[in-house]
Order: sequence, then structure tokens, then C-alpha cells
Amino acid sequence: MSDGIKFEDYLDKYGKLTYSNKGTSMMPLLKQGRDLFTVKRKNGRCAKGDVVLYKRPPESYVLHRVIEVRKNSYVILGDNCINKEYGIKDKDIIGVMISYVRKGKAHSVNDLRYKLYSRYIMATITPRFFFKRIKLKLKRIVKRLIYER
Repeated sequence: MSDGIKFEDYLDKYGKLTYSNKGTSMMPLLKQGRDLFTVKRKNGRCAKGDVVLYKRPPESYVLHRVIEVRKNSYVILGDNCINKEYGIKDKDIIGVMISYVRKGKAHSVNDLRYKLYSRYIMATITPRFFFKRIKLKLKRIVKRLIYER
């Protein structure tokens, strides 16, 4: 954060935090430079489908979705990603998304459209992996063909 305060300290002090995302991992839900998200401090265990803000060592923060709840950890994945992250513990998660602003319009995670989107994202993880991997392989092949000329 610009004033040097850590996200977890801000959440402890104010209860919730609104911020903008960086990168493409949560597209199409959130677009860098356009959208905002609001998280509240995590209380208890997270649920499958929750979008969480967690801390990666040493000082990196990530906003991704819980795709599997395990006994002592979570499996987490960005909506636009193909690499699952394993072993995320409760102590790593500092906040859970409660709302977002997309294209200037505010939405709650309790809105029907968001719930439908979240279910769609969760239900299509396997086919999206398949198509993204094919797309990456095709890009490599095309790149190789172009540079071999």
C-alpha cells in the first residue's frame, strides 16, 4: 500500500479494504486498471468458491478463488489461471472478497449474477485447463514456425 501499511494491518484497523488488482489472473471478473475489489478480514474457514486475498512469502499478495477445501489447507486458483496452488493455510489468508466494482458498477458476492458466474467458473475448471493448455501449445508451435523461417 502507498502509505507503507500492510494489508493485514489495514484490515485489522478498519475491518475491510478496497483495492485494485494487478495482472490478469482474475479475468474476466476483474480487469487491471479498471476494477476494484473489497475484502473483509477472514473469520473462520473459507468455503469452496470464496475469492480470497492471501499472502505469499516474502511480501506478495494474491487474490484467487478457493477451489478445494482440505482439512488443513486449501487449493486455490485464479479464474484465468491453469496452475493450482496447493498448501495455502488459514494463516496465509487475510481476507475474503465481499464485493467488487466492475466497469464502474458495484456488485456484492451475494448477487445472483455473481453466484451464477462463480458456479460457472467452478464447474468449468477442467475444460478451461484443457483449452488453455492447447492454446499454449499452439502458440509455441506458431512461434517456432515463425522463427524457423
